Amino acid sequence: MAQPRISVLLPAHQAESTLDTCLKSLRRQRETRWECVLVDDGSRDGTAAVARTHAHRDPRVRVLSLPHRGLVHALSAGLERCRAPFVARMDADDWMHRDRLGAQLRALEEDAALAGVGCHVRLFPRRPFALGQGLGDGLRAYESWLNGITSAADVRAEAFVECPLAHPGMMFRREALSRFGYRDCEWPEDYDLVLRMLGAGLSLGVVPRRLLAWRDSPSRLSRRHPRYGLDRFTACKAAHLADTFLADAVQYLLWGYGHTGRALRRALARHDRHPSHVIELHPGRLGQRIHGAPVVAPDEIPSLPRRPLVASVAGAEARGQIRRALVALGWRETIDFVCAA
Repeated sequence: MAQPRISVLLPAHQAESTLDTCLKSLRRQRETRWECVLVDDGSRDGTAAVARTHAHRDPRVRVLSLPHRGLVHALSAGLERCRAPFVARMDADDWMHRDRLGAQLRALEEDAALAGVGCHVRLFPRRPFALGQGLGDGLRAYESWLNGITSAADVRAEAFVECPLAHPGMMFRREALSRFGYRDCEWPEDYDLVLRMLGAGLSLGVVPRRLLAWRDSPSRLSRRHPRYGLDRFTACKAAHLADTFLADAVQYLLWGYGHTGRALRRALARHDRHPSHVIELHPGRLGQRIHGAPVVAPDEIPSLPRRPLVASVAGAEARGQIRRALVALGWRETIDFVCAA
C-alpha cells in the first residue's frame, strides 16, 4: 500500500457486536488513502476475529493486540503506530458517513492554522433501549448544542460549557496530536486533550456536516466509568480555567450561583481561585454574601473591579443573554469573560 494520507486510530474492547459495521463504514469511504490502526484492548469476545477478518480482506486495516489496560493506553499505543500526517479518531461502536475522511482532510489541507477538526453528529439509537434508558432530553440537547458549533471561534467560545467536539469524530494533524498525546488522569481524556490544545493556543475547527453516527448504549464507557461523571467534567474545567483564563487572577467575577455556578466555584477554590463578587438575578440573594463575596445585580458590573468574569449557568438561552449583555458593555469573550456550565 502507498503511504497513507490518513491514519484512523480505532481502539476496540469487547466490540464484537458493533465492530463489523464500524469497519464497513470505514471501507466505504470515498477518500481511500487511509490506514486503520485497530487496537484490540484485550477483548475476551470475538472482537479480534472480526478485526482479523477485515484485515485479511483489506490490508489497510492493521491490527494491534494488547493486554487490557484501558482506553488511554490503547490510544497511546495506537498513536505511536500511526504513519500518516493526519490522524482520524473513531470508536468501534460508531459508524461514519462515506464523505467523512475526505471532508475533514480537505478542511485541514485548506487551512494550515487548524490543528484538528471535528464534525457534527447524529446520536443513535433514537428509540429507547432496554432497561428504560434511551436518548433522553439531556443527550438530545447536547447533540443540538454540538451541531450548533460551526467554526473554530465557536469551539473556543464554548470550550468551558462542555466538550465542544465529539472525540470519535475528530481528525488531527499527527504532529499536534503526538505533541499533546493522551493523559490518564481523573477526568475525560478527550476533553482534557481539547482543553490542553486550546490552552496552548492551537485552533480546532469543525466541518459543519453530520459525518458521525455516535452510538449511545448502557455499556458506553461514558455511562459506566466514574471518570466521565458530571463532577469530573467540572473538575476538568476548573483545572484548565485555573491554568489559562484565570492563570494571573486569584480573584474573579462569578455570574450565576445556581447548581452549576456553585459546583464550579467549589472546584475553582481547590485551585485557590475565588470570586470577589457574585452576579445574580435572584432577589433573595442580592445584597447577601456568599463565602465572603457580595452578591450584586448585573447593572452593577460597570462599577466592579475589572477582573476576569466566569458566567456559569446551565441554559444556552441564559448564556446567550449574558453574552449579549457583556458584549454591550465592551467585554470580549475568551479574553475578558468566558461561559461555563
